[in-house]
Amino acid sequence: MKLIVTDREGQVHTLEGREDWSAMEVIRDANLPLAAECGGACACATCHVYVDDEWLAKLPEQQQQEIEMLDFGVAVQENSRLSCQIKMTDELDGLKVTLAPESL
Repeated sequence: MKLIVTDREGQVHTLEGREDWSAMEVIRDANLPLAAECGGACACATCHVYVDDEWLAKLPEQQQQEIEMLDFGVAVQENSRLSCQIKMTDELDGLKVTLAPESL
């Protein structure tokens, strides 16, 4: 399954996803600049991404903890998600995300 990631410079990367890995794990495994300081515990907002609009309805609903953590994110938008909370599945093959700005 593919995860298509646009980095902060606008370069597009097509990554090979793994079943049951989070999008965050796939992005970090590809050595893209995503801090993910809490390691995927949904305890920070440093794995913040923007999900392409065409994919938003296909993602599971946000849980309260993710919503609260996004309050600490930089430049949060309607399509903001924490990549640690997006589990890769066959249904998400081709998912497109953009890395959000880094926190200061």
